[in-house]
Amino acid sequence: MNVLSCATVAPLSMVQDAFLAADVGGTHARIGLIAFEPEQNTPTVLAYRVYKCADYTGMDVIVRAFCKEFAIAPHRFALACAGFLHDGVVVNNNLRWPVVPAELRKVLTLSEVEVLNDFEALAYGTAYLESGSMTTLHNPPRRAATGNGPVVIVGPGTGLGVAVRLPGTHPKVLATEAGHIQLAARVGREQQVLSELSLPDTHIPYDHVLSGPGIVRLYRALCHLDDAPAVFQDPAAITSAACAGTNAQAVETLQLFCGWLGSFIGDLGMLYGATGGIYVAGGFLSRMTGFMEKSSFISRFLDKGVMRPFLQTVPVHVVDHAQLGVIGAASWLMEHSEHGQAA
Repeated sequence: MNVLSCATVAPLSMVQDAFLAADVGGTHARIGLIAFEPEQNTPTVLAYRVYKCADYTGMDVIVRAFCKEFAIAPHRFALACAGFLHDGVVVNNNLRWPVVPAELRKVLTLSEVEVLNDFEALAYGTAYLESGSMTTLHNPPRRAATGNGPVVIVGPGTGLGVAVRLPGTHPKVLATEAGHIQLAARVGREQQVLSELSLPDTHIPYDHVLSGPGIVRLYRALCHLDDAPAVFQDPAAITSAACAGTNAQAVETLQLFCGWLGSFIGDLGMLYGATGGIYVAGGFLSRMTGFMEKSSFISRFLDKGVMRPFLQTVPVHVVDHAQLGVIGAASWLMEHSEHGQAA
């Protein structure tokens, strides 16, 4: 199955047992109408749209807009959302509005609303990836004995998400908050930059640099250190200038970003024994894979002392996740829902 494809079925309102699945982060809400093919347990995306969260006042408004466009009235909703559910409310500082599942169920007149972490959904979605949906940056020559182990998915976006898929007949996924691990800076330039980013003896997490906003922070810190003007104000502009090689501070920003990201995923690979591979997902990463290939990303990933031989067996892929989170949320619902596949 190619997760970037979208089936066309008309009329959608006549599709039996179709339900909504969404992947909501700090910047975008991706939502789809999903059906499972009989006897295959394979998700099919019947309709799909991406919305900018800043353009809407709440998740309910986005769902209504989607349902109105496709003239559908589904009863079930799998919501993959950045953050974690606590006391009935999704907790995440990057969300533009509160997400309260019970309220969504009521105002949208749904029979079921189930919430999971967005990177938990992405981890479930990796089971449906095809080779054409990813770029491999590290492809070990020896895979026979190590190809079915834990899978780690890492996603620099508005924040930094991490989840782990454990193998088995019914795979389990661990949602983590690994993006909040203390940032480790090497002696030299990284420590100079770190001193620009934080006060002495304070916690600074990896997501402070390994994210879209983090790229801006790195760039501004380097401009200050170099006494150079900060001519770019957003991650896309910085990334574009770095890939084109037209701005020295932008180039060094991505070099630092790739080095830190390589070290971070190397740590995760060791922590979780990720012999099933590591998937790095994020919209802007797909635009800089060429830069990543030439950077210290893989050398830093492998540079773990006596653990280097182990990491040499771990494949690393870059994924433009697109519909992957939506499909993962749908897969999770069919596996864990109170209704199950009989709904």
